[in-house]
Amino acid sequence: MHRDPHLRPPGAALTYAKTAALEALLKSLYRGDAACPLTVQELTRVGLQYAAEDLLPHLRGLDATAAKAVVVAVLAERRAAQRAE
Repeated sequence: MHRDPHLRPPGAALTYAKTAALEALLKSLYRGDAACPLTVQELTRVGLQYAAEDLLPHLRGLDATAAKAVVVAVLAERRAAQRAE
C-alpha cells in the first residue's frame, strides 16, 4: 500500500511543527500580533503561513490562553527531551 508522504500519521499531533514556528507563534500570541482562534489568515499575517498545515489541526478553535498553553507544553517537552539526550 502506497502512503502519501504528506499525510501525517494519526496521533502525530504537533510533532511535525518546527520548533522555530512554534516559538514564533508563541511570541506572536504573547505580543497580541496573532489573534485567536487561529486561521490561515492569522498565521499568514504573522508570517507563519508555511506552518499552517502543521499547526491548525491542533490549535484551530482554541482561545489565546489555551493556544499559548499548548505551545508552551510542546516546547517544554522538546527542551526536556533535548536535555535528556
